[in-house]
Amino acid sequence: MKHFSVFVSSIFLLYCLFRTIPSIEGRKFHSSCKKHHKGYGHSCTSTTGFNILSFGAKANGFSDDSKKLVMAWKAACKVPEGIVQIPLGHKFLIKPITLQGPCTGHVTFQIDGTLLAPSKIGAWSKSNLFQWINFKWVHNLTIQGSGVVDGQGCNWWTPIKSKHISDIKPTALRFYASEDIIVRDITIKNSPQVHLKFDDSRGVKVNNITVSAPGNSPNTDGIHLQNTNDVEIMHSNIGTGDDCVSIQTGCSNVHIHHINCGPGHGISLGGLGKDKSVACVSDILVENSIIESTLYGARIKTWQGGEGVVKNVTFSNIQVVDVNFPIVINQYYCDKSLCQNQTGSIAIKGVKFDKIVGTYSTQPIHLACSDDVPCTDIDLSDIQLKPFRGPLGGSQLQKALCWNSYGISKGPLVPYSINYCLRKGGDDSVNQISESSNELC
Repeated sequence: MKHFSVFVSSIFLLYCLFRTIPSIEGRKFHSSCKKHHKGYGHSCTSTTGFNILSFGAKANGFSDDSKKLVMAWKAACKVPEGIVQIPLGHKFLIKPITLQGPCTGHVTFQIDGTLLAPSKIGAWSKSNLFQWINFKWVHNLTIQGSGVVDGQGCNWWTPIKSKHISDIKPTALRFYASEDIIVRDITIKNSPQVHLKFDDSRGVKVNNITVSAPGNSPNTDGIHLQNTNDVEIMHSNIGTGDDCVSIQTGCSNVHIHHINCGPGHGISLGGLGKDKSVACVSDILVENSIIESTLYGARIKTWQGGEGVVKNVTFSNIQVVDVNFPIVINQYYCDKSLCQNQTGSIAIKGVKFDKIVGTYSTQPIHLACSDDVPCTDIDLSDIQLKPFRGPLGGSQLQKALCWNSYGISKGPLVPYSINYCLRKGGDDSVNQISESSNELC
């Protein structure tokens, strides 16, 4: 009996010992059951959580936790329903990493704490300046949570050049060749350059996020789309030093709505066609949004000499407050003090500006279309723009400009000069020039 008691005591001590050893294995969470689409039976999945702390992350904000995050990602990537957990109340310093797929199943990246990029430029090597956290070949991913992704980019914004500062600056979160991506609820701030970028991707939904950087931080676009299709961006607050949303070549079927934009450069298509490149953008809808204290509002910008077409674009039901140029098409875009004049341009046609109301501080409408390839089928309807009467507002007001732009204006229109801004119709030669650009896209 004595030996039996010793045996039991030993078993109990071993049990307690193993209970106190931290495990890096995934922790099982609840099982979730979903009814099939047509109502035939149910399917159940069990989620498994992988907390970065379980992989040895220091979580003090200055020790490098990059490898620990990669380990948690790889573990979550191998199970049917994995969750990478960035817990509340902790800060994790993460150096440039790539989180790569494809994964076994759906992955949730749960950010409730804070992810910090290196604040010192010297901590970045020249080989990883393009992005900070890069998601590559990932399908079926949700990024969510109450946490913060902090690019700590202020040292990148100074105009003072040093041996450590490059013309290339990193994007905070970038998705490459990925599909079925949801980003919701998180805050992304102070990226060295673009905050959230999607390249060569499809099936993107961004909902209820906050993107913020100072209004004087250069090239810090909020959301940047390139060669990406089937996108919805909604119910978000975006204020940076550049475009709130930037839509580049190869994008189609993009729906942007219920956005609060400002400060920044508004919601833009382009610049497109740089260095005589081909650009194709179509089926873009921006609606039900507020743009406040920005340089531009609803804008399309292209470089001289480019080829291709921008078509089927609608900006609708947008309120502007103290915006310098609320409505813009600029086919003479130049990001330097002087650009060489070139012939040829990307065709712009089928663009509607509808129910754009509010206040402007420089010029209500600026449509500067190419001499060689005019803008066609432009629709200005229910435009009501009045001068902003702030402390400095109204001192440099300009009349509406419509250069080589063809389309229809219909009321109510304020200022009244908009009625006579667009050219009507367009002869066969004008339409033929516009149609020929379709062949490249």
